Amino acid sequence: MTGASEFAALPLRTALPLAVVGGLLFALSFPSPGWWFLAYPAMACMLLAAMGQRARRAAWLGYVAGAAFWLPAISWAGRYLGPVPWLALALFEAVYFALGSVAIALAYRWVARVLPTTACRVWGLPAVVAGLWTGREWFSGSWPYEGFAWGRVGLSQSQGPFTHLAAYVGVLGVSFVVVYCVAVVVSLALVVPRAPGAVLQMPVRVATAGILVAAVLAVPAWPTRIDGTIRVEAVQGNGPAGYFDGAQPGEVLNAQVAATDVEARGVDLVVWPEGSAEYDPRRQPVIADALDSVVDSVGAPLIGGAITQTSSGVLHNTSFVWTADGWQSSYDKKRPVPFGEYVPDRWFFSKLAPSLIGLLQRDYTPGTKPNVLDVAGVRAGIAVCFDIVDDGLTADMARGGAQVILAQTNNADFSGTDENLQQLEIARLRAVETGRSLVNISTVGASQVIDPTGRTIDRIPAYTATSMVTDVPLGTGTTPATILSGSVTLLVSLGGLLVLLACAPWGRPVRPLPRAS
Repeated sequence: MTGASEFAALPLRTALPLAVVGGLLFALSFPSPGWWFLAYPAMACMLLAAMGQRARRAAWLGYVAGAAFWLPAISWAGRYLGPVPWLALALFEAVYFALGSVAIALAYRWVARVLPTTACRVWGLPAVVAGLWTGREWFSGSWPYEGFAWGRVGLSQSQGPFTHLAAYVGVLGVSFVVVYCVAVVVSLALVVPRAPGAVLQMPVRVATAGILVAAVLAVPAWPTRIDGTIRVEAVQGNGPAGYFDGAQPGEVLNAQVAATDVEARGVDLVVWPEGSAEYDPRRQPVIADALDSVVDSVGAPLIGGAITQTSSGVLHNTSFVWTADGWQSSYDKKRPVPFGEYVPDRWFFSKLAPSLIGLLQRDYTPGTKPNVLDVAGVRAGIAVCFDIVDDGLTADMARGGAQVILAQTNNADFSGTDENLQQLEIARLRAVETGRSLVNISTVGASQVIDPTGRTIDRIPAYTATSMVTDVPLGTGTTPATILSGSVTLLVSLGGLLVLLACAPWGRPVRPLPRAS
């Protein structure tokens, strides 16, 4: 038997349906319905579809799988702007799946041929495959325009048994673990021992897979350290905060003021969502008066959000601290949304879709200030909407001494879709990853308070104007992910790529192998 025939390509009539089914199952693992367990058969289907294929066919199969995933998973992208942005983003992101599929196909062709033992093919090859998958996720979350980090395998596991691993290895590390486990199971099902007379019976294979999963699940949750609590009133105004809602000046602000319980007792901090104060209160006395009224009535400082403009005309999406003495400090959003809050290379895209690009009149500039603010005697990490998907900004909050994370967002443009639920689950994993409680407060929902283990301890019904007053645990200490997640991602991604290149048959063609009988 030829060395890697176990990993030879499936015929197209089999591989294509597997790619489609894999993509669709993967989409179902995200909200909604959020069936996280479907990520495992989804990975298996996509790996089997790519396995051993030539580069061109692997690319098309990966693209089909990517499209089958992205089209339903981010259907919310066309909520207001129509199908063009949705299709453009989904089909563009599918290209990354195609690239990853090529790398994985080559790993099953090249790396498997040079592995000397059954153990290497069962345990070593899956590590290369998982590293390549993780590297593809990192790349798509980083490029272009700082990337789109939605749709990672790790993000599908916010309610699954591997959630606690985010504190050790971060979100991308969870992706590696899940793909590795699935790839090992696939190898156990396919690999035939090379030693003469050696037979790995099915019960032994099943037991081996079970031991692997049990070993991963046996890793204890990282011990979170809590030092007191802070009583937070988080306010969901449910005002007309969407870009196309046509709100009159003051409507969103008034909705926030009306939903704030000014009679709540013992509140240490009031938190409003992204853009809740609308405009800079330092330039708008009416807004400043409204904030003063809330702060005076509650007897606590307020963190709100507004559009601010520098003296040179630069626009920022800003989170600010307002006390009885007025404006104290601020953070400017570092991850404005491409084609949502600004148009990169506007001169180019205006030629491609002038009417669509013309709808986006203002461009926010990424901020440069630290994303940790002192307020009410604590250090609060600030994530404004899309900031929450950025691995580096998450690490910056923890390294900056944040004791709690305040994730302010405005999901009004996606009312009635899954976007707010998907973002909430990203926030949940960030709480686990940093070992910090997280207050996810939206203009319309989903607004929840999440503890460092990922458990929801308080919530506001979506599309309801009200507030929640919660004693939020303050975290201390450092999780391994805060220090090592970037290094882990680099190690497994670069390691997978280097092994693939080292095993490449430079200068000599590789013929496709027949399927093992």
